[in-house]
Amino acid sequence: MDSADLSLNLPLLIAALFGYLLGSIPFGLILTKLAGLGDIRAIGSGNIGATNVLRTGNKTLAAATVLLDGGKGAAAALIAAIYGPDLALLAGGGAILGHCFPVWLTFKGGKGVATALGILLAVAWPVGVIACALWLALAFLLRYSSVASLGCLASAPLLCLWLADSNRAWLALFIFLLVAFRHKTNIQRLLRGEESKIKLSKK
Repeated sequence: MDSADLSLNLPLLIAALFGYLLGSIPFGLILTKLAGLGDIRAIGSGNIGATNVLRTGNKTLAAATVLLDGGKGAAAALIAAIYGPDLALLAGGGAILGHCFPVWLTFKGGKGVATALGILLAVAWPVGVIACALWLALAFLLRYSSVASLGCLASAPLLCLWLADSNRAWLALFIFLLVAFRHKTNIQRLLRGEESKIKLSKK
């Protein structure tokens, strides 16, 4: 690779690395530790995401985790977008990788749903809004968080082709495949009829 190639590729590498480092901030772990609830990795599924934070019984912390995990994905893409739309997509891809495989936690991170929705809202907001609405509808109708997550993100590549462009569709496909991989144990439980349902109790 000559100096010209390096100068062209360096911004792309920086955008991806920036997104990865921002995405790898484990807000669920940080918030639960600050709240005195211990290490979230020792609770429930051991996941650092909002669903597992909710298992601590603290709905406020779970909501904050959703907002911060989604926010870091959106922030990565929006900040990189200042320097160009392609950099925004790379930073978004880096952010979802960082959340799912954070270097700080020996690459054992979350499942990426909130971060994925934040990225979609940033790079193609109509797609992000529809995906969020689909998550809510599927969660309410079927009571499975995993089905809602996979269903809304599976629709995102096609929505991007319709409402945005092919570059955003490729990013959405990458996001869906990564999140589906992180949900492999959920998929196995669904097939066995053992997946836990969302509880709508007011208690």
